[in-house]
Amino acid sequence: MAENVTIARPYAEAAFKLAEGAGALGPWSEALDRMAFAAADPQMNACINDPKLGADKLAELFIGIVGASFDDAQKNFVRVLIENERLQVLPEIRDLFVERKNEHEGVLDADIVSAFPLDDAALKTLTEQLEGRFKAKLDVSVSVDPALIGGVTITIGDDVIDASVRGKLANMAAALKN
Repeated sequence: MAENVTIARPYAEAAFKLAEGAGALGPWSEALDRMAFAAADPQMNACINDPKLGADKLAELFIGIVGASFDDAQKNFVRVLIENERLQVLPEIRDLFVERKNEHEGVLDADIVSAFPLDDAALKTLTEQLEGRFKAKLDVSVSVDPALIGGVTITIGDDVIDASVRGKLANMAAALKN
């Protein structure tokens, strides 16, 4: 994984510079999402690793599947990845690009884990409170973990807020031991 991130970093930086220069961070982010999704597909992965399929044919196939709306820079980016045999690191390229984009736009990633599904109103209220506390726009992802018993855990950067019943019980148990 770390090796893939190292390999992906210069490509993510190049994509970011192209996108920023064109004022197209959003479209590039969407394009990289589609590329990463396609590159992770087992059938596409078989094509990527097929030595009988030349670079031109692979580019034609890959762009034909995911790049109907790609601009010339995005198509050229795909070709460079293919020529350098780097399509397999597209998920890492996408992740690094999104990190850089969020940093540029002042957006923080927030992972919310809830014991129960959150309705839209509760999520909106929680997001607004967190954005006020962290003084930043948040890109929120939500998952459900019934093991929390109740409440939520929130991770934003290095900050972890544990407002779960499981966390409170663990704190009480630790306090009783002391």
